[in-house]
Amino acid sequence: MSSGKAIRRRLTSVKSTQKITKAMNMVAASRLQKNKTNLITARDFFIQTTKIINRFKNREDISENIFLNPEKINSTAYLVITSDRGLCGGYNTNVMEKALCHMNEGKNEKIIAIGLKGYDYFSKQGKNIMSRYDDMLESDFCEESEHIKSLLLELYTSGEIDEIYIAYTKFESVLTHVPCVKKILPIESDSEDSNQADYMKYEPEVTFFLDYAISMYVSAFIHTALLESFACEQAARMLSMDTAVNNASDILEKLTHSYNRSRQAAITQEISEVISNRRG
Repeated sequence: MSSGKAIRRRLTSVKSTQKITKAMNMVAASRLQKNKTNLITARDFFIQTTKIINRFKNREDISENIFLNPEKINSTAYLVITSDRGLCGGYNTNVMEKALCHMNEGKNEKIIAIGLKGYDYFSKQGKNIMSRYDDMLESDFCEESEHIKSLLLELYTSGEIDEIYIAYTKFESVLTHVPCVKKILPIESDSEDSNQADYMKYEPEVTFFLDYAISMYVSAFIHTALLESFACEQAARMLSMDTAVNNASDILEKLTHSYNRSRQAAITQEISEVISNRRG
């Protein structure tokens, strides 16, 4: 049986860990709550932007546009969103494995890694990482989305890459996080809006408007994916820390019982020794 002193040290250590996990749980819950409002707004904007883009699919005068119909696919870029830190359950592993599975379809892929976890993972896999972003704050998502968009569009229009995918985790609820890989460019339309004729007139011309709309669409896509992933990360961390707190409580209860038994055994032994000495 462990000594009472060793058990007390363990109790102190577990209590300290439990305080930390409780604090991390509260921080994650607070960040998640603040994120939800931004996420709802971003989703609405992205949906409306997507509807605008989908209406271009029926226009014959831009049917050969590179954003809609590329000539051939030789190289693919993947924007993979993970976190910088762990302690968030299977959040990172799920989206990284989803992206890797998609990459293994035989495409010549180039990776833009957002988050240290993704960068480390794909570096070990020997993948071609073009660029990396880490230590990204939620307050910087808009600015960073514009920067990443500019990089992707430059690579796409120059012909260095022929299609762009984004791997992120979609937030459905605190308990449900769905890793997914979706194509950003060229545009793939499966919306009812694509079945509607576009009778709008554009000034100065439709191609000019399309370039502007595509830029806005890509930026909105990236920004929404960042917010979705951030919400999933915080929810996963909150759940993970909640589990850690409960496990710590179970350990503390067992250690307390062990300490009480050890203390009782020590007292019993001392009483026995005193009685023996008196008889002697």
